[in-house]
Amino acid sequence: MEQRVSFITLAVADVARSRAFYVDGLGWTPIFEDDEVVMLPVGAHLILSLWSVEGFTSEIGEAPAEGLAPITLAHNVATEAEADAVLALAETLGAVAQPAQRREWGGYSGYFRDPDGFRWEIAVNPGESGAYVLP
Repeated sequence: MEQRVSFITLAVADVARSRAFYVDGLGWTPIFEDDEVVMLPVGAHLILSLWSVEGFTSEIGEAPAEGLAPITLAHNVATEAEADAVLALAETLGAVAQPAQRREWGGYSGYFRDPDGFRWEIAVNPGESGAYVLP
């Protein structure tokens, strides 16, 4: 198997609400959408899929777990000002945000929760991995 990820799928309670947050609020452009799913290109050969809980459950054969998902999604930026601006934008859209701060590992990051509670890290990573993920 090749070392790559093609889709990240999040089961969402309300597709229209998630679309409003990501498309209308954050300004992302869908590659496909209908009443049950919104697909957003988020990198080279990578799609973030916002799929209704019902559709997700039907396809997978079981409902998603409730509570805090033990993952974060990360969006890296080049400067601290950019990180602060993204966190502020998320807050204006109703997201619960934690302000960015300088981290022991040398970076600068903060977090917000989308409408379904999925956590996004907004980070400036000064290391080699940070350079790798920036366009």
